[in-house]
Amino acid sequence: MIWGVCGPDHMGASFRMERSTEESRVTGISGVILAGGRARRMGGRDKGLIALDGRPLIEHVIQGIAPQVQPLYINANRNLSTYAGFGLPVIRDRSDDFAGPLAGMLAALEACQTPLLLCVPCDGPWLPPDLAQRLLQGLRAQTAEIACAHDGERLHPVFALLDRRLRQPLADYLDAGGRGVQRWMHGRRLAQVDFSDCPRLFVNINTQETLEAVARRLAERR
Repeated sequence: MIWGVCGPDHMGASFRMERSTEESRVTGISGVILAGGRARRMGGRDKGLIALDGRPLIEHVIQGIAPQVQPLYINANRNLSTYAGFGLPVIRDRSDDFAGPLAGMLAALEACQTPLLLCVPCDGPWLPPDLAQRLLQGLRAQTAEIACAHDGERLHPVFALLDRRLRQPLADYLDAGGRGVQRWMHGRRLAQVDFSDCPRLFVNINTQETLEAVARRLAERR
């Protein structure tokens, strides 16, 4: 396992596992799909609504994350009525300047009522079915405030489990002009959780070339 945590703390909350039809849901964890960015590398297109295999990207993400959390939110700053059509609460950033993933995380932390929040991006169509469970185990083991997936080569900070008590520290960071996700996270108690057994699940579709490559992989599997 890959860990990077220092300092004592306690979660102050209890969690238990419930078995759904096929996968485990961890109670006490809300979820948010981050779809509030500008998507500059995709020519400004709203990535969550781009089609992959005949469905919007966000539908793939919902399918992967919904069995693991309750409730589930969508963070978006445009096409709000379209996102609302997926049947989930839609929350906006507190400002209109597209301040990046941390702004979406803050909006969700302010909305959620559970002790923990699981964040995933709208452009990651494949998710480990035990993402929430494994991040929670890492968080607990190291008494951390944040647990992020590490694929064996690099950290994926937008696949993250956050303690709700980070709302104010994160708001202070953003209000001071901070935007860097990893910079902020490395300033907190951070657990880096090993997902090197499934690194290909952490693909981010940030460019048209990546979208086309993923579409080809799906086609080859048929």
